[in-house]
Amino acid sequence: MLDKLRQLAQRFEDVEQRLQSQDAFAKPEVARQLLRERAQLVRIVEPYREFERMLRSRDEAAQLLKEGGDAELCELARSELPGLEQSIAVLGDKLGRLLVDDDPNAQRDAIMEIRGGVGGDEATLFAADLFRMYARYAERHGFKVEVLSAAPSEVKGFKEIVFAVAGQGAYDRLHLESGGHRVQRVPDTEAQGRIHTSLATVAVLPDAEDVDVELRDEDIKFDTYRSGGPGGQSVNKTSSAVRLTHLPSGLVVQCQDESSQHKNRAKAMRVLRARLFELEETKRRNERDETRRAQVGSGDRSERIRTYNFPQNRVTDHRLKDNYTLDRVIDGDLDELLDQLKRYEIDERLKGLARD
Repeated sequence: MLDKLRQLAQRFEDVEQRLQSQDAFAKPEVARQLLRERAQLVRIVEPYREFERMLRSRDEAAQLLKEGGDAELCELARSELPGLEQSIAVLGDKLGRLLVDDDPNAQRDAIMEIRGGVGGDEATLFAADLFRMYARYAERHGFKVEVLSAAPSEVKGFKEIVFAVAGQGAYDRLHLESGGHRVQRVPDTEAQGRIHTSLATVAVLPDAEDVDVELRDEDIKFDTYRSGGPGGQSVNKTSSAVRLTHLPSGLVVQCQDESSQHKNRAKAMRVLRARLFELEETKRRNERDETRRAQVGSGDRSERIRTYNFPQNRVTDHRLKDNYTLDRVIDGDLDELLDQLKRYEIDERLKGLARD
């Protein structure tokens, strides 16, 4: 752990020097990346420096007691040692948690993708409920929500909706929402009052910038088409809808929300950049942990992280094995749930670190 902390402290010094150089802000996108990295590193480096200071004080006190000498100084050292040992243990535990929570993407904006899964129309309605839930959560925290792409269903739900959540730490707060979300309720169209089970999937990606992902024109196939709403409504007579195909990876992104082809292309490029960045990040994580599961999976009912039971007004997160009040959660009051998920994530990483 100490070797890793020393490496991070050295990296912090390197970033500080680059930010203080004359050409530090010649490229704004590079400067933003350095400032983001500095903000992430300072969380660890400052307590690490205090940890080192405590270690030196402990070693000096222990050495003084070993060598003997002035009785008054020895008595002072003897009285200080227990407190130093306790402070070192507490700060060491804090550093261990900060170390496993050292995600370089933590302070980024988030791009979220919600898709209706198993359950037909009811699944698309639930996807719309989830979008409203996250939009209300964002509003509570002063985050800005921007819809990048949406495919409405005929029942005013969403087959798919992609949106950005902009605000410091948005990705850190929301990334554990990735996975299958199951809903159990009686649909409005159910005459006999039977409870139906449906599923929507959520993926949370760190928003990427130009400096993070290199997109070459020759690697992207650009198509346009006429956009149209459900049932043939809202048909656009111009080809403003955009489809981007990233040839090396096969990723396809579509956007038809704006009447301007230029705006649709810009939004589609943002989503494509985020998906490619996440592919690279997943590859890096898998190199460290080959057992890591994919974010979303197949969309089958059995692959779920959370169940929303409307008849019982209960939300169950299956990772925490704990229940929450559905009315509050679906209204965007997610802080208690997200805080506990963060602690769960750090504890799981610490267990993995201990096993390693």
